[in-house]
Amino acid sequence: MRRVFIIVLDSFGIGQAPDASRFGDEGADTLCALTRSKELHIPNLIKAGLGCIDGVTSIQRTDNPTWAYGRMQEASAGKDTTVGHWEIAGLVSHEPLPTFPNGFPREVLDAFSKATGRGVLCNKPYSGTEVIRDYGPEHIRTGSYIVYTSADSVFQIAAHKAIVPLDVLYEDCEKARKILTGPFGVGRVIARPFEGAPGAFVRTSERRDFSVKPFGETMLDKVKKAGLDVISVGKIYDIFAGRSITEFHLTHGNREGMETALKVAQNAFSGLCFINLVDFDMLYGHRRDVDGYARALSEFDSWLPRMTALMQEDDVLILTADHGCDPSFIKTTDHTREYVPMLAFGKKIRPVNLGTRRTFADIASTVTDWLDTEKTKDGTSMADAMT
Repeated sequence: MRRVFIIVLDSFGIGQAPDASRFGDEGADTLCALTRSKELHIPNLIKAGLGCIDGVTSIQRTDNPTWAYGRMQEASAGKDTTVGHWEIAGLVSHEPLPTFPNGFPREVLDAFSKATGRGVLCNKPYSGTEVIRDYGPEHIRTGSYIVYTSADSVFQIAAHKAIVPLDVLYEDCEKARKILTGPFGVGRVIARPFEGAPGAFVRTSERRDFSVKPFGETMLDKVKKAGLDVISVGKIYDIFAGRSITEFHLTHGNREGMETALKVAQNAFSGLCFINLVDFDMLYGHRRDVDGYARALSEFDSWLPRMTALMQEDDVLILTADHGCDPSFIKTTDHTREYVPMLAFGKKIRPVNLGTRRTFADIASTVTDWLDTEKTKDGTSMADAMT
């Protein structure tokens, strides 16, 4: 019985990518930013070999790493959650998903209003916390949705829970997903519920992502086609629009995600468990909270031995990320174009330097190799190098 666990530390970049200038992200380094915080304590990641990865100079290097280690450069034409996860799953996006820096066209908004019976406020790129502060009172007064976007390919819909019940918000996001196709086919429609009173609005943990379906086959498709399990934890189910997932666990935050991962690891299954820990990005990266990010990574580090203790003889545990989101970066509050780590642990995994990988898709190729399934189109396997 072979099992692979992939944990995506959402936004945990480890230094600017070679093409960072194309994205305006020169100098971005999420890991380096965290090392400047007194809240950072990651002895287990250091022992694993995080500081041994090529190009990483901001944290301690160990002479005896216990995991295979390397860094990966994104090959896709984007730096958002959707294309990052798709690439990890073996699908490189050579064309970027559409973005709307000037807001969405009237034809989209009119169709959305007709489908939902509600007006639209904002319709421009905005910070998620600031948009509810600025438009929340009018939303409560009128019942109109707060629609906004960012540098990512997203159509975000914010609504107060006392004005729009959660089930209605989710249904209306599904309606938006059906409208947003073709040239308007954004990567994700995101439900952003909030609560509280004017001047003290807060977003809740009941966010949902409604993603466009992958344009080709991913490792999830290959693993399921082989008759194996594909288990998702966190927003993985949403990112892949539920495709080829045999069991899913929607979670609210890192702690619930980590506890759910432990429960899955204690169960008998054969195949893949794909986990996303979203708080690093959602609560700390975008909000430029260096200390909060450092505390969250430290909490993950202290949890990690509980997970490795559950690894069986033929299991592999892979830690990686989908993009960067440097919490100290002053140019933007958006994602940053960075290398991401690739750390692999298992009883049959050697602590070798895997170097610099030219695509995240090398993970997919490694997973399908390890599980002996049909290969993905993109990526080069690291399985032989690690074992």
